Amino acid sequence: MSRPVDWTLYLVTDTALCRPRPVADVVRAAVAGGVTAVQVRDKTAPRRELLALTRAVRAALADRPDVPVVVNDAVDVALLAGADGVHVGQDDLPPEGARALLGTGRLVGVSVSSAAELDAVLALPAGTVDVVGLSPVWATPTKPDAAPGLGPAGARTLAAAARAGGLAAVAIGGISAGNAAAVAATGVDGLCVVSAVCAATDPEAAARELRRAVGAGVPA
Repeated sequence: MSRPVDWTLYLVTDTALCRPRPVADVVRAAVAGGVTAVQVRDKTAPRRELLALTRAVRAALADRPDVPVVVNDAVDVALLAGADGVHVGQDDLPPEGARALLGTGRLVGVSVSSAAELDAVLALPAGTVDVVGLSPVWATPTKPDAAPGLGPAGARTLAAAARAGGLAAVAIGGISAGNAAAVAATGVDGLCVVSAVCAATDPEAAARELRRAVGAGVPA
C-alpha cells in the first residue's frame, strides 16, 4: 500500500446486525466516533448486492479518504467498486492470487489463527500482504466456525512475529469496550470489531467508547 494505514479501530460490517439501519449509515456514524478502517463483509449477499453495498459504504465515506474501505474475500467486487483492497481467509483466494489481481497500491489482508498460518504468510514475497488478522482472540457468535481463541497471550506472540516480519497485525473476535484495553496492550496495531458497533444502538458512541478503551491499553 502506497500510503500508511491507521488500523487502530477496524470495523467489519455485518448487514444483519446493522438492521434496520443501512450498513452505510452505521459505518458513517462509526467513523465519526473514531473508526479508522472498514471492511465490508456479507457472506450471504450475492456479488451484485455486495457490490452495491460496497459502493454505498464508499459513498458514505467520500469525505474521509483517510479511512480505507476493503472488501471481504471478493476481489472482483473490490476492483469494480474502487475499494482500497481485500481481506481473505484461509479458505478464500490465496493472498498471492489476490495481490496479482489487485496489483500494487491496494491492501491485502489475511486471517491467521496459528503460528503455522502466520509463518506461511511471512514466507510470501515482500509486498504480497499488508496486514494479518489474528483470529479469533475469543470465541464469537459472528464466526461460529472460527478456530479456538488465541487469548491475549496468543495475540501478543503472533503480533510480535508479524511485526518482526514487517506486517501490521489486527486482532478480532469477541472484542468489546470491556476487554479492548487488554487486547490493545498486546501490541497489536489495531482492534477489529463487529457486533460491538454494528449491534449498538448508537454506533458513533460505541466507537468512541472503544477508542477510549484502546487508548487506555496502549502504553504511553
